Amino acid sequence: VIRIDTVPDDVDAIAEAVRMGVERASVVVTTGGLGPTYDDVTLEGVARALGRRLVLNEEALSMIREFYSRIDGRLTEERVKMAMLPEGARPLRNPVGAAPGALIECGGRIVASLPGVPREMEAMFLEKLEPVLKRLAPPVSIVECGATIKGVPESILAPHVKRAARTGERVYVKSHPKGSEAGAPVIEVRVLASAPTREEALKSALEALRIVERGAAEHGGEVSEEDCS
Repeated sequence: VIRIDTVPDDVDAIAEAVRMGVERASVVVTTGGLGPTYDDVTLEGVARALGRRLVLNEEALSMIREFYSRIDGRLTEERVKMAMLPEGARPLRNPVGAAPGALIECGGRIVASLPGVPREMEAMFLEKLEPVLKRLAPPVSIVECGATIKGVPESILAPHVKRAARTGERVYVKSHPKGSEAGAPVIEVRVLASAPTREEALKSALEALRIVERGAAEHGGEVSEEDCS
């Protein structure tokens, strides 16, 4: 992830955010604003950003019709609105709710629009979007390791965190202060490393973590290491 933006339910603001996204990244994901209410305007913003029309998608309409057939069978104007997708978009079935998502490929970029309701968003991502991303991205394994360090202020630990973060381009190290810098400092250190295999990622993560732990020990810190995941 290289950037996260939060914008209001405003078509121009959404369009600007999406345009900026496709200039920077190969994949842009929006969440929220796909529902039946007047302020659900995400797809209108996406369409404007990509220079496309918003059109009725028959496949999306079929998904919506199927969903509401289990409730009252009615296709109101507000429900049909959820089937209005940017021209050329592929609808993504919502495994939990009513509103379909949308997947658009343009100029080597992908724009995916998912629901905002967390359980709907997560289900659609796992079932519909993640398989697409896995086909595009190279194989990768991510390992997270961590430790809790007591008795060392974050400002003293900072140079060691910096040195650990420089062990590799695919290593990310972050310290989270939980105690008081002046009183009883407690620092949670998280290390994330990615590599083609889990073994390589684990090796990189532990190498970085050990640098921080040795630095803490030099300053009399108490280190409690967690299992890597």
